[in-house]
Amino acid sequence: MSPAAAARTAPATHVHVEEAGDGGPLLLCLHGIGSSSAAFVPQLAELAAYVRVVAWDAPGYGKSADPPGPLSLDDFADAAAAVIRERGCEAHVLGVSWGGVIALRLATRHPELVASLIVADSSVGSGTDPAKAAGMRARAEDLAAAGPRAFAEARGPRLVSPDAPRELVRRVVETMAASVRLPGYAYAAESMASADLRDELPSITAPALVLCGDRDTVTGPDASQAVAGALPKTAYVIVKDAGHLANQEQPERFDAWVLAHLRITARIPERAAARGPAHLSG
Repeated sequence: MSPAAAARTAPATHVHVEEAGDGGPLLLCLHGIGSSSAAFVPQLAELAAYVRVVAWDAPGYGKSADPPGPLSLDDFADAAAAVIRERGCEAHVLGVSWGGVIALRLATRHPELVASLIVADSSVGSGTDPAKAAGMRARAEDLAAAGPRAFAEARGPRLVSPDAPRELVRRVVETMAASVRLPGYAYAAESMASADLRDELPSITAPALVLCGDRDTVTGPDASQAVAGALPKTAYVIVKDAGHLANQEQPERFDAWVLAHLRITARIPERAAARGPAHLSG
């Protein structure tokens, strides 16, 4: 983690967050189904000069507590809302893959908390197709049978392009192995399997940036285009030479688009502020 980042656990929601930046608008980062706050190391390091970056470990993931019972997509969205409310402001919400689905539901359930959306390599949910939904639910069985390490070694390399550096592949696998466990992963998989956001996306009023790696074979550009096409206020961007984890594989390109979006929606300055120690609230 960047020296500018600091870790804490949000008492209201019992979720662990990594936090960097001591001023500016709040950028809340929601990771994918096989990851944790570690997915946003590049954003914590670079974007904290412009905004206050908070990246969570979703309930039941990483350093966050296991939930006492099953969580639905609404529950995950409400947990994210609690993280925002704890900081007493609205947030620009960046969601990758499953995190993007949570972000979209957050925007429909709690529109007053969402200043804008950045939805990366995501979809409207797996509930649009019975085969995709069944495959998503089967992942929990795969995790139970294989264990986190073997599960990560099988799935992790698929999340980046074939030309991704070996060190990135290693980090993706290590992050997944350290982050996923039951029952949290099973709740996340069910939330994706039952999600179909097609009818609610047109009601989202927050301006949105939708990004997708041009070499994403997990959700893919078609799924991102479907999200972008349904949102009333949106821009759509392809990130060159990136697989499903575009924010990690091409962080400079990804962050440049995020900053461009935030300059419009949050009026952040063109030049980075001087870096200081992380600011913690709560």
